[in-house]
Amino acid sequence: MAQLKRSSLHYAVLVAILLVGLGLRFWQLDAKPLWLDEVISALFSTGHRYADVPLQVFFPLSQLDRLFTVQSGVSCAQIAQRVATDSVHPPVFFCLLYAWMEALQPWTANWVWVLRSLPALFGVLGIVALYGLNRVAFSPQAGLVGAALMAVSPFAVYLAQEARHYTLPMLLITLALLGLVQIQQDLLTVNRFRPWVWFGWSAVNILGLYTHYFCAIALVAQLLALLGWILLQRRKLTGQQWGAIALAVGLIVLCYLPWLPTFLEHFSRPETDWLIPYRITWQRRLAPLYQTIVNWILMVIALPVENQPDRVVIPLALLMLGFSIWFIWQVRKGCRYLWQLPTHRPAIQLLSGFILGVLLQFFAIVYLLNKDLTLVPRYNFIIYPAICALLGASLSATPSIGERNSPLRPILLASLLSSLFVVNGLVFLKSYSPDRVAAQMAFEPEKSLITVMSYESLQEVALGLSFALELKKLYPPETIDAQVQYGFFDRSENYGEVWRSLRELEQPLSMPLNLWVVASPGMRTDDYPDQLRVQDPNAVRRALCPVDPAEFYRIGFPYQLFRCESQRGVRSEE
Repeated sequence: MAQLKRSSLHYAVLVAILLVGLGLRFWQLDAKPLWLDEVISALFSTGHRYADVPLQVFFPLSQLDRLFTVQSGVSCAQIAQRVATDSVHPPVFFCLLYAWMEALQPWTANWVWVLRSLPALFGVLGIVALYGLNRVAFSPQAGLVGAALMAVSPFAVYLAQEARHYTLPMLLITLALLGLVQIQQDLLTVNRFRPWVWFGWSAVNILGLYTHYFCAIALVAQLLALLGWILLQRRKLTGQQWGAIALAVGLIVLCYLPWLPTFLEHFSRPETDWLIPYRITWQRRLAPLYQTIVNWILMVIALPVENQPDRVVIPLALLMLGFSIWFIWQVRKGCRYLWQLPTHRPAIQLLSGFILGVLLQFFAIVYLLNKDLTLVPRYNFIIYPAICALLGASLSATPSIGERNSPLRPILLASLLSSLFVVNGLVFLKSYSPDRVAAQMAFEPEKSLITVMSYESLQEVALGLSFALELKKLYPPETIDAQVQYGFFDRSENYGEVWRSLRELEQPLSMPLNLWVVASPGMRTDDYPDQLRVQDPNAVRRALCPVDPAEFYRIGFPYQLFRCESQRGVRSEE
């Protein structure tokens, strides 16, 4: 009877953890602006492609509704072809998201919420998977602690509220590690062989490779961890066991062969060149080391220090540093207790080997290929499940875990507070801040507005769409088409073509109007022309648009204001 009560309490705590994780991931899910990468997800998952975006013309913002409305009848094969052509990602996530968007479309008009809800749901399932990993690898209590850490982790909540393919591969990597631990247990037990474990491990890794290319890093790290553990223990495997390993890996390779040419073509594409530093200095060489440490800290605590004044940044940064030192000390104590349990050592070695394998590949990519994967925290979705599992196991092994002075309570509270900052848009801010850009462009709402997004890549078109979506929120629906026009103009040849298009293309807005031009990242205010010209529908001459030097901004990309006034008289040869 007592055991039944303990079991009921155990699962009641698990349900409570899942409810907290669910609430954090779905709270204010549609409140933050869509940024560049999420716009790409929205295009593909509504059955569209970049060719559907109006280019080289002015268009009203009401056309965005059509662009982000789900097209019925698009097959996964069509989405895969579009993703392969217009992007550098595998297709599984986008196919699933399209099916999700199409299924929920009749039930809600809030397409941004629907777009983000599937990754959020995968994030909740990731908590369940981590519970299973720690329960199998260590103990039921370790399962609960690991699940609790993931439920309130600011990093995990941040990823779950992104309309991107991070929570799905993170879920698959967690399941793959669960399978790897079970494979390890089979190798430890004489005459124990469970075919479904080996097949399941292969299937999860295959699905991962078709979901995100970085799952290849996770697969290599798993193999390195398993082979490293075999060598470390000097274990002699039977021919059947080596055959099972070879068959499982061979199945993965065989199933990935159809997509391999696309992967190789994507590998040489320029879309990831933003990871290459502009200048290579000794500081830049050291940056990946401390960036990795910072990214790991953000898995547990993340206070609002982005875009804040020094009087806010300094005390909060010191608080995070002090907490991190205390947290590392607590984890170190927990690891000592955990290591004293011989039954847990194989799993500790396996998960630690996986973390080491991922790190070695990260730094190889950073220092050999010169692409810094540590620049942004989100790519740590590969390594996060193993870190979270070991943290949960080590903290659950601490003798004071059930007592009032347990270190787990302040850790969970710090992470919960950090997650509240995440859902309210105070940490892990959206790249390029489309809401800020839109607010600055619409600072004079009584005037008509034209925004020109110059581009030389499809990613910059997506960036321009993120600005346009935020602009659309700032104007009344009934008057927006009479107030705002938007345009994408190709600058790949030179800016002269952009300025010529502005002069020649018809636009319906009356003068005076504000003209904003978004340029390439290296553009300065002095590099813009002193004046531009646009068509004036109420005059015979083109409107003159002198530059306003006081209205120049840069949030990744620069954008400059030109103020257009009507010109009276006879049309001249301009």
